[in-house]
Amino acid sequence: MNIRHLSIRQLQVFVAAIRSGNLSATARELHLTQPTVSLQIKRLSDVLGEKLLEHRDGRLVPTDAGQALHDAASDVLTRLEELNSTLDQVRSGEVGHFSFGVVTTAKYVVPRILGAFARQFPNVRITLNIGNRAHIVQRFLQQADDLYLFSHPPSGEHVSATRIIKNPLQIIAPPDHWAAGRPTVRFQDLLSERFLIREPGSATRMMFEAWLSQQGLALQNTMQIESNEAIRLSVASGLGISVISEHTLQEGREHYALLAVEGFPLHSHWYMVRHEGRRLPQAAQRLVQFIAANLQDCIRPDWVAEAYTPEQSVPRTPKIS
Repeated sequence: MNIRHLSIRQLQVFVAAIRSGNLSATARELHLTQPTVSLQIKRLSDVLGEKLLEHRDGRLVPTDAGQALHDAASDVLTRLEELNSTLDQVRSGEVGHFSFGVVTTAKYVVPRILGAFARQFPNVRITLNIGNRAHIVQRFLQQADDLYLFSHPPSGEHVSATRIIKNPLQIIAPPDHWAAGRPTVRFQDLLSERFLIREPGSATRMMFEAWLSQQGLALQNTMQIESNEAIRLSVASGLGISVISEHTLQEGREHYALLAVEGFPLHSHWYMVRHEGRRLPQAAQRLVQFIAANLQDCIRPDWVAEAYTPEQSVPRTPKIS
C-alpha cells in the first residue's frame, strides 16, 4: 500500500459508510452522489488491495481489512479535528507563544500584567527577556522578540510605539537628608549633592539629562550605578541622592525620603513597541488587547496613560518631555 494515494476525503467517505451502513445514506450525509461514494470506496480498496466492505443482513459492514482501515482512519480524522480546534484557538490568540522584551525598570510592573493575563489565557506561553535599554534595543534591531516595553523607544521608520503606562521620575534622598520633609525644594540647591545615576543609555538617565539641559543646569558630582536596587540601597545608606522611576520605589524596603523638588516628578511613559517588519502572533495581539481592556485592574489606575487603546498611536520618535 502506498499511503500517498490515500486522501482525507476518501477516509471520511469510508468512515461515514460504515457508520450509516448504506451508500445512499452516506451520499446524503456528505452531499455527494451515490456513484461518487462508490467510486471513493473502490479506489480505497484498490490502493489497499483488499475488499473493505461486505453486505450482511442488508447492511454494509467492514471486512477484517476494512475494520483495520476504519480504526486507523478514525484516529486520523479525530486528530485532524483536534488540530482544527487547536488552530482556531491559535487564530484567536487563546493558544500560542510569543516573546516579550522588557527594559529593567519595567520588571516591577510587567509581572502584574502578565500574571493577570496568564490567569485568563493559561495556554499562552510567554518568553520574558529583561535587560537594560541598550540590550533591549539590540534585541529590537535583531527582531528577537514580538513585543517590547520601552520608556524611551528606539527611533526609525519600522518602530510602532503606543504609550500605555505613566513612568514618573522622582528624586529620593537619605531619610535624614536636610531637604527631607520640606514642602518645596529648589533643584539648584541640590546641585552640590552627589547624584547616583544609571549607566549611559538608560532611559531614566536620558530623561534626566535632557531635563537638565533644558534648564541649563549641570551636575557637579555623580556616581554611576547600574541597578535600581543598588541605587535605592545606596541612597538609604547615605551615599547620595538619585532620580529614579516611581515604580521601582513600590518594591523596595529601604528607608529613604521622597523630595518635593520643583519641576518633579519628570513625566515619562512606557511604550508598547513592535517592529513593523515582524508579523505579530495572535497570542501577542491578544496581550495587546488584554492590556487595553484590563490595565487599570493590574496597576494603579493613575499610572495608566490617558485614553489608552490598542489603536492609539504616538509619534514614531517620541519626544522627551
